[in-house]
Amino acid sequence: MSASETSGSVVRRILLGSQLRRLRESRGITREAAGYSIRASESKISRMELGRVSFKARDVEDLLTLYGVHDEREREALLALAREANIAGWWHSYGDVLPGWFQTYVGLEGAASLIRAYEVQFVHGLLQTVEYARAVVARGMPGAPEAEIERRVALRQERQKLLIAERAPQLHCVLDEAALRRPYGDRSVMRGQLQHLIDISERPNVQLQVMPFNFGGHAGESGSFTMLRFPESDLSDLVYLEQLTSALYVDKPEEVGQYERAMTRLQEDSPNPAQSRDLLRGLLQLT
Repeated sequence: MSASETSGSVVRRILLGSQLRRLRESRGITREAAGYSIRASESKISRMELGRVSFKARDVEDLLTLYGVHDEREREALLALAREANIAGWWHSYGDVLPGWFQTYVGLEGAASLIRAYEVQFVHGLLQTVEYARAVVARGMPGAPEAEIERRVALRQERQKLLIAERAPQLHCVLDEAALRRPYGDRSVMRGQLQHLIDISERPNVQLQVMPFNFGGHAGESGSFTMLRFPESDLSDLVYLEQLTSALYVDKPEEVGQYERAMTRLQEDSPNPAQSRDLLRGLLQLT
């Protein structure tokens, strides 16, 4: 089973959830009533509609009946989507070190056709070297067993295979200069990370820009965020906001639009990719 197939299961889960939500709302049925029909809570219906949980065929069948969907072809199409959505992704083997709220993101990241990100604290996970990633994980988990740190680093390496896959997404990343000057690991680790950024920025699917200190205040004032766009026309853009113990997934068009404008301004205000590479080379000489 390929990575794209397992990542696709996450997209199918979200697509099915959104279709079930539309059906429920078109019939004027509350989440509470829908939950009652499948012997579940209102919160479970909410999680299903957001694509955060797996789907049981019996639950989908009961909801379709409640929503008045009786056409066999339409029912079977949605039930097939439910079966495909339950395929486990490669990242589930890292469940011992991967929080549930981040598993969803890893699947979505793998299914995206365009990833746009702004980072201020450290280099984006898809662009980290092994040594830099190890230093980041160790700093964030003081006292953690070495084996757990290595598992988390291995997970990050596995995610990075996405950028060299046959159907690799476009990655447009803006790194604040603060992320490049804040040391993780020793001098050799930082030099290796800077050189890696220079090298990987030459890839045709990677657009890397640096927001320099001397620009002053900019559109990334609210902090780091990631935007995901998918090839499926039925799936809207998502904004991912990571917190200390959880994450937010923003999909309301008006809110996504605000992040879209902020990301566009960050890209317009930062030096272009070629100029950013020169900036990286200058930082490498100083490190």
